[in-house]
Amino acid sequence: MMIRDMFAEDINRSINGVIKVDQDTTDVIEQEVREYVITKELKKHFISFFDYYSDAFDNPTDDIGVWISGFFGSGKSHFLKMLSYILENRQVGDTSTVEMFRRKFEDDPATFMMIDRATRRSAETILFNIDIEGSMIKDKTAVLRVFAKMFYKHLGFYGEDLKIAMLEKYIDQLGKTEEFRRVFEEKMGKPWVEQRKVLAFIGKYVVPTLMEVLDISESDATNWFKDKTAVEFSIAQLVDDIKEYVEDKPDDFRLLFMIDEVGQYVGTDTDMLLNLQSLTEKIGSECGGKVWIMCTGQEAIDEIIKVRADEFSRIQARFKTRLSLSSSSVDEVIQKRILKKTDDSETLLSELYEENDSVLRNLFSFTDAILDIKGYNGSQEFVANFPFVPYQFIIMQKVFAEIRKHGNSGKHLSGGERSMLSGFQEAAQRVQERDEYTLVPFFMFYDTVHSFLDSSIRRVVERCERAAEQGHGVKMNDVDVLKLLYLVRYIDDIPANLDNIVILMADDLRSDKITMREKVRESLNRLQGQNYIGRSGDTYNFLTDEEQDIQREIKTTDVDTAAIVERIGQLIFGDIYETKKYKYGKYDFDFDKMIDGYSVGAVTGGMKLRFLTVATDAVEKSELSLMTSSKGQAIVVLSESPYFENLENAMKIRKYVKGRNVPQLPQPVQDIIRKQQSEAGKYESDAKDLLKKAIESAEYYVDGEHLEVKSGDAKNRIDQALEYLVSNVYSELDLITKNAESDADILEILNGSEIMISGTESNRGAAAKVEEYLEMQDRMNLPTSMFDVQTRYQSIPYGWREIDIAAVVAQLMYQQKVTIKYGGTTIQPDNAKLPDMLRKKSEIGKTKISKRKTLSAAKMNAVRSLLREYFDLMDVPNDEDSLVSFIIEKFSEQKRHYQELDDKYRTKANYPDHKLVLQAIELMTDVLSQQKDNIALIDRVLKREEDLFDSKDDLQNVEGFFKNQVQIFDKAVNMVNSLRDEQDYLSGEQDINDALNQIRMITMGQGKFDYKKIPTLNDLMQIVKEGHERLLVIKRDEILELITQCMGAIHAAAGDKYEAKQEVSSADAFFDQKREQIRSMTSLALLDGLVPPMLRKKDQSCAYIEKITKPKDPEPVKPEISKPAGRTEEKPQPKKVIRSYNRQIIFPAKTLESEADIDQYVENIRESLKMYLKNSDGIRLK
Repeated sequence: MMIRDMFAEDINRSINGVIKVDQDTTDVIEQEVREYVITKELKKHFISFFDYYSDAFDNPTDDIGVWISGFFGSGKSHFLKMLSYILENRQVGDTSTVEMFRRKFEDDPATFMMIDRATRRSAETILFNIDIEGSMIKDKTAVLRVFAKMFYKHLGFYGEDLKIAMLEKYIDQLGKTEEFRRVFEEKMGKPWVEQRKVLAFIGKYVVPTLMEVLDISESDATNWFKDKTAVEFSIAQLVDDIKEYVEDKPDDFRLLFMIDEVGQYVGTDTDMLLNLQSLTEKIGSECGGKVWIMCTGQEAIDEIIKVRADEFSRIQARFKTRLSLSSSSVDEVIQKRILKKTDDSETLLSELYEENDSVLRNLFSFTDAILDIKGYNGSQEFVANFPFVPYQFIIMQKVFAEIRKHGNSGKHLSGGERSMLSGFQEAAQRVQERDEYTLVPFFMFYDTVHSFLDSSIRRVVERCERAAEQGHGVKMNDVDVLKLLYLVRYIDDIPANLDNIVILMADDLRSDKITMREKVRESLNRLQGQNYIGRSGDTYNFLTDEEQDIQREIKTTDVDTAAIVERIGQLIFGDIYETKKYKYGKYDFDFDKMIDGYSVGAVTGGMKLRFLTVATDAVEKSELSLMTSSKGQAIVVLSESPYFENLENAMKIRKYVKGRNVPQLPQPVQDIIRKQQSEAGKYESDAKDLLKKAIESAEYYVDGEHLEVKSGDAKNRIDQALEYLVSNVYSELDLITKNAESDADILEILNGSEIMISGTESNRGAAAKVEEYLEMQDRMNLPTSMFDVQTRYQSIPYGWREIDIAAVVAQLMYQQKVTIKYGGTTIQPDNAKLPDMLRKKSEIGKTKISKRKTLSAAKMNAVRSLLREYFDLMDVPNDEDSLVSFIIEKFSEQKRHYQELDDKYRTKANYPDHKLVLQAIELMTDVLSQQKDNIALIDRVLKREEDLFDSKDDLQNVEGFFKNQVQIFDKAVNMVNSLRDEQDYLSGEQDINDALNQIRMITMGQGKFDYKKIPTLNDLMQIVKEGHERLLVIKRDEILELITQCMGAIHAAAGDKYEAKQEVSSADAFFDQKREQIRSMTSLALLDGLVPPMLRKKDQSCAYIEKITKPKDPEPVKPEISKPAGRTEEKPQPKKVIRSYNRQIIFPAKTLESEADIDQYVENIRESLKMYLKNSDGIRLK
């Protein structure tokens, strides 16, 4: 049966594949409604919308927004248009739209009853595509302007120009529309509705018409006509006009703005979103639910405003009804509108499927596909989709979307399912003359989108077609493969590899897949050879003219083979086998890394791991050559695979890009280069995978043997080769029988904590090897460092760990078989830094090691005897290391002791016999100067034996002095120093002076110091102390008497005057404080130092009291003249009491400015002298 005879509907009938909201001719409407397919998803959306819409009649709402979202192919524009037909219940021929939909809801009468009930109310729809009707200038009022345009156009006004629309509205409100149009047509001879769009050119008819109809002056009419100012228009004004319009309608009337592609038009433009929000909100709040706004967009409204959700929260509330359409039902629509079969053809196709079930399952099995795409899932699906395959519906949706997305002319191509309709109808028409075994290959869809593609794409295909016609390198079936590769160019879900291309090219159930595969492979090779397509790994890609030019330049770019080999090395050792050291038990082995003849990274000189690539000469890869050259190394001969070519392609691309100034190139070329850079990354990624496989299937030659490596991944196989290499190359590895784990283990060996029985020690074989090496070095008189030892025994054939080498040396050191020196100093086993010296990289070069030279028994006995006597000890070590440690420890302690004594001399320079201590320090230093060498140290001790014992004898008095006498000595010296300022006071005291002089003579130590006189210092210090205390008592009494006189002078000056009370209190407190101070003072000089401030205080207080108590006009004081007393008989006179007063008390300091001041000052002195004389026989002024 021919395919065209299988369809229930004529496959060649006209189908409106692209639904446009502005197409409203009767025939278009009739076909759109009649063939509209209501899928399960669409039925749910009809129910959701009409449920909310109907409820709003009973419960009016401000939330009058409906948002219909859906990506390309979802049918949102068609759905919106159907809703407008239903809501208006538009007549389609002799039948209403609602009646036509009754048949579509035969299986769901309840839903149709809801639709029928809602549409019995009157409604008007304003349906338009905002992308078409909207202004090209998208400013903040763009949405408002297009709403105004379409509303006034709906009213019959000229919405394109709001100035004209406002005029027509004004005339209509006056009821003069018909009159205005008649008068204008009489004057111009043409209808107003046809001419209003060219208003600027018909002024001579418009002005007189306005004058006549509106009865205005010529100047007013002319001014209106000539006014070029833009009409001021606001949301409030538009909403008022809309509200006015709907209020004249019945209560159940609805006006619906139905706007297509709002989401695409507004996008994420903040100003336009705010404009839409404000307009929707105003209409919702002002029009009482009688005006609705229905919009479509590719994205849900939440997605559009998600970046600024806080600013646009109100628009979400207004668009409460949200319907989201998917593309999942596109196959259902196409099956019902185009592919519905007749009963006979269904039977035929069902039988055909049963006969070829296994063939079909094998034919449609994609490789590495991301999507769940496959062939037919049973006979029913085969019948419904024939001659198409289910996967084609999924892929074609992506093809339409990607063509638009990637900037081709295809951006003008509708992405709706009605375009899918056109595509599938046209493809079916091309095979309609063929039989039931025919399938539509995917490349046939190319012609559906051909006319929408950018010319650069079409040129490539057309050029290939011409070349095929002329037989220039390609054939006609190659062109079909090229078309196919363009269609899947941006479809990442199906890699364009050979197997998948064969499936996509399948055009007959009877095709042999193996034959098809070979045929397609030849086509791909020819296309690639002619540069129509490129290849990345096992995937192929379509090349535009620009891409072909760049691809050609890349192919001719030279890349050095050595650079490719180097990159292979980086991939193997950087990504595939990242092991820096091979772990063998507790051992980590360095190995040199090589690719062909090139080293990768640092060369250690140890075992080698070498990879041979396809770039290596065949002679070098011969069995004999590999067996010979693999001695001491592992050679991996990589198997043949395209890894080298892939890396070469990647490096050619990168070299090409590096040589171009990409930012200065045209944007399309930059895009191609970026794509090539991405291809380079894929080439390299594929090369890495291929290298892994090449290692897994490689030949392995290890230490002269052709090794049979067991199964495993690349890393595991390399590990096996290295394991075999280590076990053969490091033949002395087993001499280490016990491994050290930390420095603590080394220290245990050095201090003897690890028990060692002679002949059974751990690592004794390794120790013997090291000892033999040191003996050889000694015989050859060659210096040896720990670096030499570490390097030798870490290398082949030993391979010991550095910590184990250090442990072996520590064992030899403990057994006193080797000597370790650092900085020329012999290091003793108890040195805590020894582990660092034996193994730390920064130290081993400075650490010298040699075979131990032993001391004679006689010398050992002599020095041990000397040490016992000198240090008064019996326990002196017997072995050399312990004895040397003992000498260093004891003489260091002795030196520190003498240095401590020296510090005391430096604190008190007059201690006796300082010179003897300094000589002892020098002696200790001389002995210890030889501690770097054991033998030299012992020789020096023996050499200085006499000096050591002489020094010890000479220092006996010094030791006794610092042990028993230094405290008395210090006390005497301190007393002399403390009385230095009291010398003038003590000069008249003979006993004190004599005692002080004797103390000075003893402590100054002139000549040979007499330690026996130190005990007499106590008696001499007691004499001085008692005499000084006596003088202190006298001085305190004298100063206290002065305080009494000062206070008496102040009280006398104040008398009983109230004004002076505060000053007197202050002075009393001052002198009371001084009394307390005097009692605690132990210096005669300091006591005398108190006198001047006390006298100053007395003078200041007296002067202040005099000032505040002085009368305004003081009368001169007349001195009393006492009459001379009569003579009496002389009697024996008792001893007179003469009191001493300081002149500064009697004669206070004062400034005198007049004779009256002088008289007053003299009178005050007179009174004071009389007062002092009353209690004594006389006064003495000092």
